[in-house]
Amino acid sequence: MRLRVEFTTEPFDLDEPPPHAVAARDVVQAAELDAVDVGPFGNTVEGRADTVLAALDTLLRASLEAGATRVSLQVNVVDADGATKERDARGDGT
Repeated sequence: MRLRVEFTTEPFDLDEPPPHAVAARDVVQAAELDAVDVGPFGNTVEGRADTVLAALDTLLRASLEAGATRVSLQVNVVDADGATKERDARGDGT
């Protein structure tokens, strides 16, 4: 299984990256992920589920310890081509 995660850490600081954002960035850049996109208003990572989930555990701990008051996550299952796998409310794909 592959996952794509979009995340943000707060509080925001538009003048310079706060310590919790730097901690999150360092975690995802050091992880063996297939794709990492770090930006001022949101970040995206993608890779194998086990790698992504391990990085998220480290990211959450490091960001909170560095002063984050909120971490928002959106996790999507993606196929091998990177397309999001949409499922209906029943979850059976029909």
